[in-house]
Amino acid sequence: MSEKLRYAVVGIGNMGGKHVLLYKEGDIKEMELVAVCDINPKKFEFALSQVPTLHTYTDYYEMLDKEKLDAVIIAVPHYFHPEYVKAAVERGINALSEKPAGVYTKEVKEVANFVKGTDKTAALMLNQRTNCIYRKVRELVQSGDYGQIRRTNWIITDWYRTQSYYNSSDWRATWDGEGGGVLMNQAPHNIDLWQWICGMPKSVRAFCHNGLWHDIEVEDDVTIYVEYPNGATGVFITTTGDCPGDNRFEITMDRAKIVCTSSEIKMYELSSNINDYTYAENDGFTKLESHEVKVETDGENPQHAGVVNAFASHILHGTPLVADYSEGINGLTICNAAYLSSWLGKTIDLPLDEDLYLEELNKRRASSKKKKTVKEQTMKNMDKTFG
Repeated sequence: MSEKLRYAVVGIGNMGGKHVLLYKEGDIKEMELVAVCDINPKKFEFALSQVPTLHTYTDYYEMLDKEKLDAVIIAVPHYFHPEYVKAAVERGINALSEKPAGVYTKEVKEVANFVKGTDKTAALMLNQRTNCIYRKVRELVQSGDYGQIRRTNWIITDWYRTQSYYNSSDWRATWDGEGGGVLMNQAPHNIDLWQWICGMPKSVRAFCHNGLWHDIEVEDDVTIYVEYPNGATGVFITTTGDCPGDNRFEITMDRAKIVCTSSEIKMYELSSNINDYTYAENDGFTKLESHEVKVETDGENPQHAGVVNAFASHILHGTPLVADYSEGINGLTICNAAYLSSWLGKTIDLPLDEDLYLEELNKRRASSKKKKTVKEQTMKNMDKTFG
């Protein structure tokens, strides 16, 4: 293997274009971008304007077979993620997929198990895991110093999108093209962090409102209620219809409360365990004393470049990934369970009935409608959507 990995970007839309720019700007340290692939050859104009030496392909499989690649970055519509990861690994090529890992867990698990039987790497672009805010919150929660989680509450409504966003591609915001709306496109970052920090719930009840704020067939407003194995509860609210939106993540534990926004962490440490105090205190109105604790982070937030560089370093030097492809299963499980709960109008216990979910999803894919109005474009100011 060469000193630098030869790689290609597959799909030159919003995210694929960002990956080309990351390379041009010198943010990718141990990889050389040699090719791009997109079914629309017009997309090559942008890629070549940034990196004129690129080889261009409209057929993914032709590119895999013709180019001498060490790795691919996959930034195509969601249904293709598992298929494209597997096709690369089958040919001895490492793969980094944009989120989500796929649309339904059954296929993602099959591909993840296939990859485990090889010596190749498949990684997932869970770039918010590189954010110093969320890394520090995870460290605090999982340290055990503050007891068990009692409640989680995340209001993440700063994913605002205009109708022009949904009209920018024919696959967007359709059951057959994207596999869902805000839960499948924007919120996977937060749902992954939710379970990464707090653990997996045992049950999910959700209310997904389709086309509440936009002319789309999938959900743009969601409320999820979960219960954890220890009896704790959690609420997750998200939408692409609020402006201005908010990002507030609260975690209440036995001996502390964390309030996390996109820019800071506030932690309130209790003088004793809530449960102990509740039954020991004789006065019915006296609250348990608390004080704010200053929380410091390392300040680092490398995002997409950090994930790509960790991917390359893992292949070349054996250092850790930010997220293995299989780590997309937990977040996708919550997402699939939320859809199924909303569709069937009931609480879904985990583990998920994957066959039932796929059956219900396919019903919606069968009735999915082609968009009448599409004005294809690549979005500007993409940095504002990375958190």
